[in-house]
Formats: sequence, C-alpha cells, structure tokens
Amino acid sequence: MIKVIFWDFDGVLMDSNSIRDLGFEHVLAEFPKEEVDQLLAFHQANGGLSRYVKFRYFFEEIRKKSISDSDILIWAERFSLIMKELLVNPELLMEETLNFVKENQGEYIMHITSGSDQNELRFLCESMGIDNLFTSIHGSPKPKKEWVKELIEMHGYKKEECVLIGDSYNDYEAANSSNIHFMAYNNAKLEALTSIEPLF
Repeated sequence: MIKVIFWDFDGVLMDSNSIRDLGFEHVLAEFPKEEVDQLLAFHQANGGLSRYVKFRYFFEEIRKKSISDSDILIWAERFSLIMKELLVNPELLMEETLNFVKENQGEYIMHITSGSDQNELRFLCESMGIDNLFTSIHGSPKPKKEWVKELIEMHGYKKEECVLIGDSYNDYEAANSSNIHFMAYNNAKLEALTSIEPLF
C-alpha cells in the first residue's frame, strides 16, 4: 500500500518541457545552432537531470571547452531568470495530477523531487499557490536520487510504501536507486517500468 509519493515536476505537475527547451535556446543564442540542437537532444533524453549537468555537458562534451563551477552557476542563473518569467502561468499546471494532489490531501505524504533548480521550483509553486499541497519541495543542484534517499532516511519511510511518479528514465533510475516503486506518467515508452497499479 502506497503512503508516500515523490513527484517529478516538469511534464508531470506542469506542462513545462517545451518552455525549458525555449529557455536553453534563449540562453545559448550566441552559440552555433547545431551545438544548441545537440544540447536540446541531450536535455530531452535526460529530463530528470539538472541544468547544472546539462550546461556542463554543453560546454565540455559538445563544445570541448572546460568550464568552472562558478561559470556554470552564472549560466544556470540566466536560465532561471527566463524560467521565472515564462513559467508563472497557472494554465501550464497539469489538471489531472494537480486534481489528484488536491483530492488526496491527508491520504498520502507528498514531496516534489525534481531536477529543476530548487529555489526556482519553490518560487514557481508559491507564486501559483500550490506550495502548501506538498510536505516539501526539493530540486537541484542536489540530484533527485539523493533527495529521494535522504527524505526516506530522514522521515523513516518504508520503501515498499513509497513511489516516485515521473516522465523520464532518470526518474525511474532515481526510484530504482532507493529500491522504491516507480509510476510512469505522460510517457508511454516508460509504462512497462511502472511497478504498481497506477494511482490514477
């Protein structure tokens, strides 16, 4: 029986994936389009990874240039400014999942564990009045799998009573690394990895 839900954010609670794409295009507009397209392909294939990982991948793997941690933070902050402007839009919230969250207050303990920037996530949720629906909201730079593991240990959750709901293979990996259930959402290719009867 499930008692604890770890929610991914982008593509699960908010229809924001296409806007994240746009953010990378805007922030990296000074670079060759073919390089940015390579990053977008990596970003779309690795939805659960943080922007810090993605910017490092862009510079070190695609552009073959070294980049410092401080410069990564600068690029991430530029990206976050665009996201805060474009994503504070209640129309982007996903009705099916948000209705489930609202209707099941008290039935489940619910956390957001996302690859998106933690400060940005909390700003977005507070701005749209959904922050109080969740026990806690967590994001990068700490990886999702570390947050899941830490929250389970911190609260003494039983692993067989926990599920992570996500739309990317990285979400499945985060669930698998803590040996908890996984429920695929909004991604038909991942449905075979769902390990419980879907909750909705």
